[in-house]
Amino acid sequence: MSIQFLGMIGHRLASEIIPASGPLFDKEYIARFARAHEDAGFDRILVGYWSDQPDGFLVTAHSAAHTSTLKFLLAHRPGFVSPTLAARKLASLDHLTDGRLAVHIISGGSDAEQRRDGDFLNKAERYARSDEFLTVLKQSLESAQPYDHQGQFYQAEQAFSAIKPLQNKLPIYFGGSSQEAIDVAARHADVFALWGEPLKGAEETVRNVRAAAARQGREINFNISFRPILGTTEKEAWERAEHIRATAEKQLNESGFAFGKAKPQSVGAQRLLAAANEGDRLDKVLWTGVAKLVQGGYNSTALVGTPEQVSDALLEYYRLGIHSVLIRGFDPLNDAVEYGRELIPLTREKVDALSAAEKRSA
Repeated sequence: MSIQFLGMIGHRLASEIIPASGPLFDKEYIARFARAHEDAGFDRILVGYWSDQPDGFLVTAHSAAHTSTLKFLLAHRPGFVSPTLAARKLASLDHLTDGRLAVHIISGGSDAEQRRDGDFLNKAERYARSDEFLTVLKQSLESAQPYDHQGQFYQAEQAFSAIKPLQNKLPIYFGGSSQEAIDVAARHADVFALWGEPLKGAEETVRNVRAAAARQGREINFNISFRPILGTTEKEAWERAEHIRATAEKQLNESGFAFGKAKPQSVGAQRLLAAANEGDRLDKVLWTGVAKLVQGGYNSTALVGTPEQVSDALLEYYRLGIHSVLIRGFDPLNDAVEYGRELIPLTREKVDALSAAEKRSA
């Protein structure tokens, strides 16, 4: 099986090491960022969701208007738009993108973040709502007839979406490391998304999620996220990583970031933080420097080394059955270009060689 590469775009230039600049919704930057990923050979890009940032539906639509083959993964939080309406919005956007859309359902790992948008459910209730949301969403996307729904969080009478996705099936991604998240993913997801854990933790997650999906009579695919830091030599790559750590720490200090003040609610963040507490460098090239700074708060672990070393590391995750990887850099646009030149084609060559060897030995 081939490997899929996902990137991630923002609506203006900013990162842990680059102060935000330009207009908040920078149309030219969004278009240029999307085209850079397409030119670099990425398969798909993630458009994220934040409670105080521009609408991802519009960022996706604008990006799609400036690309032709690149696919999109739109992050969406249940709870703020009814699933019947969300189905029509997603189906419409799939037509607008010529069938290049997938949706990443995020239940929400932070009470404070959710409450900014008026959601006061606790974490367990949010996952239960996501479960019901996806049930209704899929029914609207697939049903040829009106239907009724009476549930804990949603009710609808004679619900129907005249517009269906241009694709036969809209791919659904789902993430979260808690048992509630795994149970919902097992019932609904096509792809389960992991943050960049060490190999042992990733293998455990793949095994648990596969087993949960099998109990539902389903199979599931996997995606994992990393922040590769490349150098022409190993020494150069690690020097670059340390510079990124120092710059990120300085920028976080200047922003008033509360270092280590509270334990993250997200189980995924807790797992990343636990890995970071084991040490800066894990496995062969996994680096937790920035993950420790941000308390595991998001996909912040890096793979550090030459393109050869990082591609070998990605191959180890591929061997676990993780056939999709999201990579984004600390210098977002320039790193995407570098990945397309140095990392993506090399890794694809190695995956193709591995697949060919497996076929010969079968």
